[in-house]
Amino acid sequence: MQAAQTTEKPLTFIKSKADSPQGADTQVDASGTWTLAQIEALFALPFNELMFKAQQTHQANFPEGDVELATLISIKTGGCPEDCGYCPQAARYDTDVKADKLMNLDDVLEAAKAAKAAGSNRFCMGAAWREPKDRDIEKVTAMIKGVKALGLETCATLGMLEASQAQALQEAGLDFYNHNLDTSEDFYRSVISTRGYQDRLDTISNVRAVGMSVCCGGIVGMGESRQQRAAFLTRLANLSPYPESVPINHLVPVAGTPLADQAPLDPLEFVRTIAVARITMPRARVRLSAGRQELGRSVQAMCFLAGANSIFYGEQLLTTANPEAEQDRELLAELGLKTKQSSKSEVLI
Repeated sequence: MQAAQTTEKPLTFIKSKADSPQGADTQVDASGTWTLAQIEALFALPFNELMFKAQQTHQANFPEGDVELATLISIKTGGCPEDCGYCPQAARYDTDVKADKLMNLDDVLEAAKAAKAAGSNRFCMGAAWREPKDRDIEKVTAMIKGVKALGLETCATLGMLEASQAQALQEAGLDFYNHNLDTSEDFYRSVISTRGYQDRLDTISNVRAVGMSVCCGGIVGMGESRQQRAAFLTRLANLSPYPESVPINHLVPVAGTPLADQAPLDPLEFVRTIAVARITMPRARVRLSAGRQELGRSVQAMCFLAGANSIFYGEQLLTTANPEAEQDRELLAELGLKTKQSSKSEVLI
């Protein structure tokens, strides 16, 4: 089946209006298009100026200042034929992750009930597939319907989707489909060779075409340059429309993967990435995803100040550890932040 054409706008490589970051144009143009030069200029702003600009954008678009709590579970772990250099679920890498079959419906619903009881409002289901088979879609749609019946928002990440599969998920009530770009197009082949960049854009287009919301972000700290981080955010911000959810992952090096020995990214550079994502995609939920445990409380607090307003919540992501729910609640309470479901006067206790 021929994939739908993408509606994203191509990158426009132009020079900034001045040589210095302070003099460069950092405002989106009337058409809503960001240039690479503009986003590079945002990255180059003095840190306090960038944070102030991001906080202004955040307050203007999310006056409640609440934080969305999302729980992510792996409904099918390991055995993936892809070669993503960061992923311990790739069958070709010697890691501690073992291939499992698709979870049964009852176990998924029990996990969803536990997530809701812990305070989550979105339940995300991930499967280590290159692309699902139609028989897999039938099983996942039953999970979507069951989770929706519990009153939770639903999200799934199952790999590449054909248009008919996206339609089936939408008809089952799926709210969000996650399919990350991962990084910039020019750095992409340094990390992944088994799936092209256009494949990812085509899946996003198929999701948009059936009316589902898009969850799309990537991973920073894989060895890319700042310019490549800027190009990655430029591509995201110029999707038409840009994603409703933008997960920003900090690389968690896993033994046995090609990126196991990757040097860590400067934490302040990660905060800058969050701030630029907030400014360029002002109405999106910008999510702190993998790697929060390694960042620590202080850096996470700066990320919230920079405009992050969603977290993956719970003890486990797909295959990596995540700060425990109680620790998250303590941090949010200390910062005076409300959850998405809280009332105007309620803070976490």
